[in-house]
Amino acid sequence: PPDSGTITVDGTDIIKTDRDAFLARFGMLFQGAALFDSLPVWQNVAFRLLRGSLKQPRATARATALDKLRRVGLSADVADRLPAELSGGMQKRVGLARAIAADPEVIFFDEPTTGLDPIMAGVINDLIREIVTDLGVTAITITHDMSSVRAIADDVAMLHDGKIRWTGPVADLDHADDPYLAQFINGRATGPIEAVR
Repeated sequence: PPDSGTITVDGTDIIKTDRDAFLARFGMLFQGAALFDSLPVWQNVAFRLLRGSLKQPRATARATALDKLRRVGLSADVADRLPAELSGGMQKRVGLARAIAADPEVIFFDEPTTGLDPIMAGVINDLIREIVTDLGVTAITITHDMSSVRAIADDVAMLHDGKIRWTGPVADLDHADDPYLAQFINGRATGPIEAVR
C-alpha cells in the first residue's frame, strides 16, 4: 500500500478497486524478455491465459498464443521450442506476444531494446510502434535508449532523482531548455547529473 497520496487511472483510485481486475488491463514486456525457461514458447505467451481470472482451456490459450506469435512476426514452428533455442530478438518478440496475449489496454515496456544489436533494436521499435497503433493501446516505456525514445514515443518524461525534470512531445527533446535533459540525451559526462566513477 502507498505511504500517502493516491494513484488514479482514468479517474479511479486504484487502491480502492479490485486488484486482479485492475491488473488484467495491463500487459508487460520485461527487460530481457523474462521468459520461463522450462516452458515452451506457446505456454510463455499464454501464461496469463492458463491461470487465474483469465483462465482459458489449453486449446483456446494455445490458439491465442499462436495468433499473437504471428502478430509479432514469428511462425507457429517456434511454439513448441524452449526459450533457450531462440535468439535474443526472437525471445524479445515472444515477450511482446505475451504482453499482448490478454488484449491489454496499457502495455509497459521495460528497456525493450536492451541487449539487442542496433538492427534488431530497430525491428523491435518498429514492431512496438505498429502494435501500439494497430491495437489502440497506451504504451509506457522506460528506457535510456534515445534512438528507441525517438522511434516509439509521442510524449516523453525525464525522471531524475525521483522527480520529473522535463516532460513534453518527443519532437521538443532537442530544443528543450533543461540542462539535465540536454546532458542525458547527448550523453555528456559533465553537467548537473553527477557521473559515478
